[in-house]
Amino acid sequence: MVPLTHVGGVRPRRGVFLLPALLTTGNLFFGFYAIIKAIHGEFFEAAVGLIIAGLFDGLDGRVARMTRTTSQFGVEYDSLADMSSFGVAPAIILYTWALQPFGKWGWLAAFTYAACAALRLARFNVQSDTEERRWFVGIPSPGAAAVVCTSVLFFRDVGDHPAFRNAYVPVLISMLALLMVTNIRYRSLKQLDFRSPRSYWVLVAIVVAIVVIAAAPEKTLFVMAVGYALSGPLEAVIFRRRRKQAQALEQLREAASGKVD
Repeated sequence: MVPLTHVGGVRPRRGVFLLPALLTTGNLFFGFYAIIKAIHGEFFEAAVGLIIAGLFDGLDGRVARMTRTTSQFGVEYDSLADMSSFGVAPAIILYTWALQPFGKWGWLAAFTYAACAALRLARFNVQSDTEERRWFVGIPSPGAAAVVCTSVLFFRDVGDHPAFRNAYVPVLISMLALLMVTNIRYRSLKQLDFRSPRSYWVLVAIVVAIVVIAAAPEKTLFVMAVGYALSGPLEAVIFRRRRKQAQALEQLREAASGKVD
């Protein structure tokens, strides 16, 4: 989910700009493709479709900002496409893949995921003007969807055991739904500027990452997606611990200062 709200502090213009709108349409198309494939039980294709939708979603905002073609239409269209691709599609994939045996509770769990994604997107739209650009509040819906689709790929690669899958998915859907509506902050990648000078070792790291993904894409993408999902709570714990340490140190300094006086 990449915001299209502002370029250089200028409010989005009215009208339709073709290139970013086409990229958003690609996001919507592959999200819908994932839904159709999930309905037919073709979960590998559904997961791949969701990944491609995420790529299109990452491109539309960046292209709009680089070409200065942001518009209010683009903002609304992007949000609606995100709801379809990263709210409804993952919920349907989870339901058809693992939640059907739970009957009513299964589709209610899938609905909960979709509802939390809608709440997450609505909050993002409201806070996009004031939210710090380096952070998201709650895991972005594309990030949650990435955990869903890479889980499908991972299980397919290591061996899909229905009993384990049916135990894993309810926990997964509960955690992702909670992380989408929580106030835990997640780092945003939208500020990465690939045009600015970078260290030589950054290029080396990118090459190594590409090689690792190519060697074991299912496992690597799954680890990356889960790692991002866990990064928010881990950073929150670290930040809270550092804040407590800073407060304790400040109290010690005040106490020492009082004794000296």
